[in-house]
Amino acid sequence: MRITFKSKHTGTLALLGLLVIFCACARKEETTPPSAKNEPAKTTQTAENPSGPATPGATTAPAAKAIATADGEKAGTRVEITELKRSGDNNVTLKFAMVNDGPDKLSFGYDFGDPGNQIKDHGSIGGVSLVDSAGKMKYFVVRDTETSCLCSRDIKDVAPKSRINLWAKFPAPPADVQKISIVIPHFGPIDDVPISR
Repeated sequence: MRITFKSKHTGTLALLGLLVIFCACARKEETTPPSAKNEPAKTTQTAENPSGPATPGATTAPAAKAIATADGEKAGTRVEITELKRSGDNNVTLKFAMVNDGPDKLSFGYDFGDPGNQIKDHGSIGGVSLVDSAGKMKYFVVRDTETSCLCSRDIKDVAPKSRINLWAKFPAPPADVQKISIVIPHFGPIDDVPISR
């Protein structure tokens, strides 16, 4: 069966019909998984730039699994150790997240720096150390020739209900030391953290 239109605008109507169909087919629908519609995104800041000052930035990347944790002096704060690993340059790299589940911001300033390097350590975690109780040794963050720590620096405040990923390098303990304690200012000591290879 053939349908014919008796109008002087038949060509225009046909073209208009094709345009509507084309636009409908070309339109991409926005899809949101049902589980993500009502869930607020968790903010994560990162400060993991070993070659220079860290630049925090928001991301919704999933948090790495913690191998050890400790609560902070400030209510609602904790640290989650995600990695303590030997590297080929005879160092140990510590990676951890500082979590602020409290109602107030968590300020850095001089709070996590080494008192002996107070000016250089502003906004850094230069005061973190490793302690080998059995070997009676304490390992401080590695420093460059300008006494800047090889660690997360220029860290901004951690907003409430967010976390920040941090790192620091230390001289490697002897190969037979397989576990060590981590001391982070204003947090409880974290004992017997395994050192991976």
